[in-house]
Amino acid sequence: MADPMFDLTGKVALITGGSRGLGREMALAFADAGADVIISSRNIDACEAVASEIGDKGRRALAIAAHAGRWDEVDRLIDAAYAAFGRIDVLVANAGMSPAVSSHEISEKLFDSVVSLNFKGPFRLASAVAHRMAQGDGGSIIFTSSTAALEPSPKVVPYAGAKAALLALTSSLAHEYAPRVRVNAIAAGPFLTDISKAWADVDRETARNALGRPGRPEEIVGTALYLASAASSFVTATTIRCDGGTCRSQY
Repeated sequence: MADPMFDLTGKVALITGGSRGLGREMALAFADAGADVIISSRNIDACEAVASEIGDKGRRALAIAAHAGRWDEVDRLIDAAYAAFGRIDVLVANAGMSPAVSSHEISEKLFDSVVSLNFKGPFRLASAVAHRMAQGDGGSIIFTSSTAALEPSPKVVPYAGAKAALLALTSSLAHEYAPRVRVNAIAAGPFLTDISKAWADVDRETARNALGRPGRPEEIVGTALYLASAASSFVTATTIRCDGGTCRSQY
């Protein structure tokens, strides 16, 4: 039985980028806490695999393929979610990409792709869902941002800029759709998700943070559950760092 403070029984959660990494861990954790979950990413097979895991837990689940950076697909995702469940109580805008490229070598196409997936799409998704939440029973919106939004980091300027824009969006939407809708962000990283497969061995074992290591994907769960549930009922317009205590003198 879920802890009453973190209980999501009767809630419906939508998670973009929910088929792997941090999104998958959040989807499974929300189901364990009692929520029905909509999993979305571009890979429908991967979404359906997570939906099957959630179904095995006795919860309802729906897999929807959508590109989280394209407004027409975001709108279709929202319509499909409401058609299937009639509501969204928790939204996690988690989909993202962070290619490491020297700033002078970034193409306009890559720049636009990174900004669309990490900011343009989440803006559309969250603002549209927040409007519907505010007209209904309210809800909680969580953006997966990054420590790159807060600390200097080379070769990820479009990504860092987009993730920093999410922090501005967090505060703006929190005030625009209050008091029925709470909006918060998680500044995450570094985590041993799929992207870490490209890291050097030493970077997968150690990190320049207080804990001296990268996070395991399941270590995002406590922060996400806190922000999704009544445990954070007086928390909004806030960014919580889940990064092992990243040092400010990292670079």
